[in-house]
Amino acid sequence: MTAATTQGPILSFSVSEEVRSRPDQATVGAGVTTTASTAVEAMRANAAAMDRLIAAAKARGIKAEDIQTSGINLSPQYDYSNRTDGQPPRFLGYQVSNTVRATTGRIDDIGPLLDALVAAGGTNIEGPWFGMKDPDAQLVGARGAAIKAAEAKAADYARLAGYRGAELVSISEGGFAGPQPPMPYVRMEMAADAKSTPVEPGRVSNTLTLHFQYRLMR
Repeated sequence: MTAATTQGPILSFSVSEEVRSRPDQATVGAGVTTTASTAVEAMRANAAAMDRLIAAAKARGIKAEDIQTSGINLSPQYDYSNRTDGQPPRFLGYQVSNTVRATTGRIDDIGPLLDALVAAGGTNIEGPWFGMKDPDAQLVGARGAAIKAAEAKAADYARLAGYRGAELVSISEGGFAGPQPPMPYVRMEMAADAKSTPVEPGRVSNTLTLHFQYRLMR
């Protein structure tokens, strides 16, 4: 390679590749809300209700390490209706909300799991959120495709600019965006003959972005 060849301009660009796969894990949220005249009573009632909820999740095969509390809220409740100017609100009691999230790899069991949580007293249902246990493994093919696309793109730029080729200088990985979950379909109102709440997992997408630098060669 001559000195003149190595002095060509540097071409910088990025290539993104998207991979869509069927999810292999899902997370659902469930909680209960309790009220009582005192904070202690409200917390105790909520703890008992949450014990039943967690037991129901474990009965569906969810491991203890895959159940995580996502939020506990205790707040006083007041009635502001029918208050005249200067009249304080009427104190109603205390309300406690507690939510846990459970993660499972049994995608086909999400519907029955939701049904079990509701049957155990769960009233605040969230999710499901779908994802991949190992999103990096999903991107192996995307890396190869991105590199191949970059080679073709660099060669095209070189040809259009009047150079004979392009030499790879550097690759860096960044801008990983994923997984992007689908909008799941969950119908909690079941028909009389339905076996469980229907859930459609769809596919999750991961997007990989690689940054390239090529030196154009004459």
